[in-house]
Amino acid sequence: MQLNQVLFERSGPVAVLTLNRPDLRNALTDLEMIGEIESVCKMVQEDDLISVLVLTGAGTAFSAGGNVKDMLNKENMFAGNPAQVRENYRRGIQRIPLALHRLDVPTIAAVNGPAIGAGCDLACMCDIRIASEKARFGETFVSVGLIPGDGGAFFLPRVLGFSMACELAFTARVIDAPEALRIGLVSEVTPPELLLERANELAREIAQQPGRILRLCKRLFQQAQGKSLEEVLELSAAYQALCHHTEEHDLAVRKMLKK
Repeated sequence: MQLNQVLFERSGPVAVLTLNRPDLRNALTDLEMIGEIESVCKMVQEDDLISVLVLTGAGTAFSAGGNVKDMLNKENMFAGNPAQVRENYRRGIQRIPLALHRLDVPTIAAVNGPAIGAGCDLACMCDIRIASEKARFGETFVSVGLIPGDGGAFFLPRVLGFSMACELAFTARVIDAPEALRIGLVSEVTPPELLLERANELAREIAQQPGRILRLCKRLFQQAQGKSLEEVLELSAAYQALCHHTEEHDLAVRKMLKK
């Protein structure tokens, strides 16, 4: 696969996707980058030997979100009349949340620097977030006269709860890594030089578990969102029935009984 806007590396069951436009602070409005992110997610989804995907950014920023110069000039995805802009979003940046949300493999955002606007939402699209001490987070859309057009209204309340998500979105306040840790936006803060090492360490710990079972577990947690208890229990019973008839389950039980 030819990649120009992102980097993709793999070490055993752990894969790393790096946004690679540091000159644009890894802005997310370029259709080529969007397509490459989508393609990598599809490749990871179809590779049963990959158990975890780490997402990070090259350079000093995780992602600055949308390209503000394009917004000002009404160019690229911001070009056209309202109906055309709507389609630009649907055919452009909204492909990223769909690709990540459909991914059964657990994902870790290693937030190396500012994650602003769509960049903040991108981090929230991942299952786990670890931040460098240099990371900053901002749901800053209203400060430039916009609303989250990339799925932030779906992801941020699920990460933070409705009230705190509203506070960040309504104030457009940019918070530092310790504050992100305090409110639960990230689960850990590391020195910048240790960020990827720690993300990969956590990824390898997760990858020690059976890959097929990890995918089922993540799918269950995703599908449980917004469902009633009865619906979640029914779905859990169906997935559990599948798990009971896997080789991974049989081997794990035998190993436990030997202890």
